[in-house]
Amino acid sequence: MRRVRTRSWKLAITLGAVTVLLALLFAFSPRPGLAVFRLAGGPSTLQLGDVSVPAMPAAFGSLVLLAALSVWAVVDTLAYRRTTIWVPIAYAAFGIFGFLAWAGADGLIPVVSLLSGALSLSVPLVLGGLGGVIGERVGVVNVAIEGQLLLGAFSAAVLSSITDNPFVGLLGAMVGGVLVALVLAVFSIKYFVEQVIVGVVLNVLVLGLTTFLYGIVLVPNELVLNRATRFPKWPIPGLSEIPVVGAILFNQTFVVYLMYILVGVVAWGLYRTRWGLRVRAVGEHPQAADTVGIKVNPTRFWNVTLAGAIAGAGGAYFTLVSVPQFGENMTAGLGFIALAAVIFGQWDPIKTALAGLLFGFANQLQGLLVVFGTPIPSQFMLMLPYLVTILAVVGFVGRSRAPAASGKPYRKG
Repeated sequence: MRRVRTRSWKLAITLGAVTVLLALLFAFSPRPGLAVFRLAGGPSTLQLGDVSVPAMPAAFGSLVLLAALSVWAVVDTLAYRRTTIWVPIAYAAFGIFGFLAWAGADGLIPVVSLLSGALSLSVPLVLGGLGGVIGERVGVVNVAIEGQLLLGAFSAAVLSSITDNPFVGLLGAMVGGVLVALVLAVFSIKYFVEQVIVGVVLNVLVLGLTTFLYGIVLVPNELVLNRATRFPKWPIPGLSEIPVVGAILFNQTFVVYLMYILVGVVAWGLYRTRWGLRVRAVGEHPQAADTVGIKVNPTRFWNVTLAGAIAGAGGAYFTLVSVPQFGENMTAGLGFIALAAVIFGQWDPIKTALAGLLFGFANQLQGLLVVFGTPIPSQFMLMLPYLVTILAVVGFVGRSRAPAASGKPYRKG
């Protein structure tokens, strides 16, 4: 049987379009001067010095590399080859360097604090994305990530305020995520209600519920119920002393370290354990899984619950790391970006985590660009994380395929 070869121009077109946009930006809005990249920061006793580069030569030099990578993607597409993952990764690295050099002309770019803050901001995206991966791998589309994050943030704030213990708040956040997941599981698995509709309704319900409770419970009792004890930064001895990398990766809060562990455990468990085999079997071919004795709907039910606990832990970031009190709609749609990270990451835990890191960096970069006073309108700065999300999902996903039974209820018999 002859195999039909197909081309996907999405990656090549996206890389080319972004290259052209950056070229126009650098050409029509030049920012001469030196961009100073500050590599010092964190608890390390060995600090690296500042690196100064001419802003416009660095920007246009990065454009040459971006154009070369775009041509590479075009050649691969013409030859019916799948472009290696390192091409978009290198493209992103060179593009960010050139853009930062242009934006930071005659300014200081705090590399360590920028990347450290981006890593911290990515916690709800990565943990919410992991919850989405587990849910879809087992056959349930978890559109309710936003609700799980929001109720997790609310529960964490209340319990941490009452007990003066952030670990109790974290546990409460996981319980909040589980409650939302249980409702999703009952309606979508037991009663066969359309999963996307249930998820959207749950997001609206949790938003209304937390807004109501915030107004009648937290505001009148703010000092008692809405003054959370946050996680402090815990430098890991030895590792945090590594210049640049140590300050970014190993001078973080407990929630970030928990994110490291959960990404590794879920990635290993999904592909290396009996649990992972059952999850993937149920999400790909539930009928076949049923014939070999796997209980499809109970497997889906408990794994959706597990996904809710992980996503709820991501919600703890907002009130146990970011700010010490709950605010209305403080997740601000990050649950939907986490869902986009699942698609961008091709339903894989590691790739989803990397996608979450990218979106977290875009969020952190937004604030830095405002400080630099770039000619880009402030409204565009607010759009930046969502624009990066759209570009990533549209241009970089390629021909990825969701689990075959994702979103499809299973009726035995």
